[in-house]
Amino acid sequence: MRAVVRDRYGPPDVLRLEDVERPLAKSDEVLIKVHATTVSRTDSALRAGVPFVSRFIGGLRRPRRKILGSDLAGVVEAVGTAVTEFKVGDHVFGINPWKFGAHAEFICMRAGGALAPMPAGMPFDEAAAVCDGAILALNAIRPARLRTGRRILIYGASGSIGTAAVQLARSFGADVTGVCYTGNIALVRSLGADAVIDSTQEDFTKNGRTYDAILDAVGNLTFSRCRGSLKPGGVYLATDGMQNLVLTLWTARIGDKRVRFPIPPKFTKQDVVFLKRLSEAGKYRVVIDRRYPLEQVVEATRYVDTKQKTGNVVLTVSRDART
Repeated sequence: MRAVVRDRYGPPDVLRLEDVERPLAKSDEVLIKVHATTVSRTDSALRAGVPFVSRFIGGLRRPRRKILGSDLAGVVEAVGTAVTEFKVGDHVFGINPWKFGAHAEFICMRAGGALAPMPAGMPFDEAAAVCDGAILALNAIRPARLRTGRRILIYGASGSIGTAAVQLARSFGADVTGVCYTGNIALVRSLGADAVIDSTQEDFTKNGRTYDAILDAVGNLTFSRCRGSLKPGGVYLATDGMQNLVLTLWTARIGDKRVRFPIPPKFTKQDVVFLKRLSEAGKYRVVIDRRYPLEQVVEATRYVDTKQKTGNVVLTVSRDART
């Protein structure tokens, strides 16, 4: 099978397309023919080997897992002897955290993992992009206990985590303010934001408005900068920055404003099923910036590295990815 592999850390050029051996499903696994996958912020970081501490998990000098990619949508090709939930021919989507391997024509996943039938009527390329930002957004915003009457500001509302967080927060009944660049204001409004701040024109920390929660969806803020924009008892929701682990512990004891950084994030079948139902109810839609064929993975990765993507970047693995 074709797969994108790498045997060292470095820039996008370390990636190459090769023929590798097709995996075999264990008794509790399914073999999936991948139709589409994504290139995510996580893929870029793991490829580059940054932050360095990540190498203690992924391989100190060289990467232990040669094939990246977590998100996928495809068709079940074979099932293990103990699998009863899926059958050959099922259209499925999900995320394969920690093991990766989705940047390939075939992948094996545990049937009990973060895998579910695809949302009805959704093409493979959109289904592949459902989980990337959305599950991370779910992990991040859950500590805020969003509901009707609570206010959340989402900084970086046009990225993969941000576009998901806007829609999820709205589905929970919260009042949502998005912060993004000028060109993405209309998009963020269309996703359900009650208000949108142009980050090139206004500093939200200086306008006097306060929120029950502030989500940094891109890892560019700090708790100290946002503290004055949080209501008493408010929570700063981080998605990046190891210093936030320390602040999570510190603010749990000191003061009435908290930092929450869900590390490691949880990826469950229940969350994938929740996103499927939300999509089918018309309350969640995937935002795709660009699509690239698998052969153009280096170009796709270079674009993700610019940190300018809107929503998700998709790799199409099969000709049927748009159906």
